[in-house]
Amino acid sequence: MTDPVILRTRGLSKEFRGFHAVRNVSLEIRRNTIHALIGPNGAGKTTCFNLLTTFLPASAGTIEFNGRDITRSDPASVAASGLVRSFQISAVFGQMTVLDNVRVALQRKAGGTYAFWRSDRTLDRHNARARELLGAVGLERYQTSMAADLSYGRKRALELATTLALDPELILLDEPIAGLGHEDIGPVTRLIAEVAKQRTVLMVEHNMKVVAELCDRITVLQAGEVLAEGTYDEVSRDQRVIDAYVGGAHD
Repeated sequence: MTDPVILRTRGLSKEFRGFHAVRNVSLEIRRNTIHALIGPNGAGKTTCFNLLTTFLPASAGTIEFNGRDITRSDPASVAASGLVRSFQISAVFGQMTVLDNVRVALQRKAGGTYAFWRSDRTLDRHNARARELLGAVGLERYQTSMAADLSYGRKRALELATTLALDPELILLDEPIAGLGHEDIGPVTRLIAEVAKQRTVLMVEHNMKVVAELCDRITVLQAGEVLAEGTYDEVSRDQRVIDAYVGGAHD
């Protein structure tokens, strides 16, 4: 693709019975960058994510992914096109092994359907790639463990592995550091940086230290509208941002 912008919104808005959760948000997410969407609680960040992935229909505005208008697409079609999100609450199949979680995700890339009763022989063809992905997120030694038995940080790593199994061009991460113990923040931060070497990442995150370390560009939302945008140094010096969010985050 020649367009350096992979995801673009114009005037994106969402209204709930007169309440504007997102209002006139215009974004440009550049390829092969890590872009953060930050703001105080209630700023509209998760609603914006739900609009970008079409889990919620927009009240107004447009969304373009890879130059194609996806505003009225369904979530499955958006994911199949290469825009995949993770959720704030880790979403793994607890009663399946770590390896099987990834093998099931790999079925979609292979053009199959999600079917949990498939024979081991059918799924075995995904073993090599599944182990490669688990190795990439530091979970290869846990491949036979039940996902429910993993620590919270390792569950988040497994979720990233299953997300990567879909081979997305753009990954939306909703608060990937939320709920992690101090010992898990560093490894997950490094994992996101590694993942971003070959794809684009848009993330919602409250941990400003992580945002400063990882992100190339930051958009700040307040009351559903874009308050500021720029590098971390630029937005952290913006008095409006200090008043609305960054100052409070450092208190």
